Amino acid sequence: MRRPAIYCIVSGIVGLIAGIAVVSYDQNLSVGSNEAYAVQPAAVGADRRVPLRGRVGEADLSMTEEEQTNVLVYENANPSVVNISTRSIEVDRFLMMQREAEGSGSGAVFDKEGHIITNYHVIEGANSIEVTMASNKSYSAILVGGDREHDIAVLRVDAPPEDLQPVSFGYSADLRVGQRVFVLGNPFGWDGTLTTGIISSLNRDLPSREPGRAMRSLIQTDAAMNPGNSGGPMLNTRSQMIGMCVAIATKTGQNAGVGFAIPIDRIRSIVPELIKNGRVIRADSGIVDVVETDSGNGVMIRRLDPEGPAAQAGLQGFRRVVQRRREGNMIYETETIDRSQADRILEVDGQPMRTGAQFRDKIWEYRPGDVIYFTVERSGKRRKVAVTLGSN
Repeated sequence: MRRPAIYCIVSGIVGLIAGIAVVSYDQNLSVGSNEAYAVQPAAVGADRRVPLRGRVGEADLSMTEEEQTNVLVYENANPSVVNISTRSIEVDRFLMMQREAEGSGSGAVFDKEGHIITNYHVIEGANSIEVTMASNKSYSAILVGGDREHDIAVLRVDAPPEDLQPVSFGYSADLRVGQRVFVLGNPFGWDGTLTTGIISSLNRDLPSREPGRAMRSLIQTDAAMNPGNSGGPMLNTRSQMIGMCVAIATKTGQNAGVGFAIPIDRIRSIVPELIKNGRVIRADSGIVDVVETDSGNGVMIRRLDPEGPAAQAGLQGFRRVVQRRREGNMIYETETIDRSQADRILEVDGQPMRTGAQFRDKIWEYRPGDVIYFTVERSGKRRKVAVTLGSN
């Protein structure tokens, strides 16, 4: 009888130890460090658990995975988003009086040197610019450079590095329709506002603020944008900036479920040039003007810069012919345009040309100093001409 009693005692001790271990594990699971985690989408096959910034209560642990991602994106990106306030002087042409006008928009911290990226239209014509960080600290800003056609501007603030949290940049080349996105900015001056939606279309074109030009290949989204969101970031689920909010399609001035953003790859290429030169230095072919043909096959060179790259390469445009005739003591001049020897540009580096806008966009894909090949037709004969691009 003594041996079974000993077995009972030993079994009881083992059970007690196991019970303590289970209680300890349950406590760590439900309380632990009291820090929430969200699964952050990464590369295919990856499964990274990323802690949210700060600490949350037990009730927050009941958030869905989608809600946790929303919170993660906001907590990671909001410190990089700024509010931009502007003041300018407008002239009332009817009353011939000046009045002060105010405007606002959003932006994102680009680097630790104090550069802020936003839309050009947010600061266009401003006499003074003030940038307010997510910390509510405000700084006066200066315009470093801007490009009106692409609606991108770079500001600079004299802020300490600890107040500058650069936004994380993603890529826009591989975006897909249906991909989830977030818009973060200051609509109506309400800072730190997050909205979410999907990419509803890609490669949309809108008229540029530069007359006769267009903003190409914009991202379309149904994430809510409103006045004040301009210049703010569009983000992916990794809290990376993939675009800059630029416009909404609306008849009332308010959100109608169609917004547009400038792809981040374009911003990546333009912003360093704005910081360095204050403007975008574009390639120049020396072809001043072209005219579209009735057939839609190629564009005719109307006018050339006589000292430009195209003229130096031997290309020709329309020729102005002046004829004079005398009647008594008077001399009369008649001007005609000779198109017979003008070159028709059929292709640029193998790409067929059909419109003047397409030709200009193609040239601006290159950098000054690049050599490109024009396939042209003159008097029924085709030839290929190499042109070394200049700058403007």
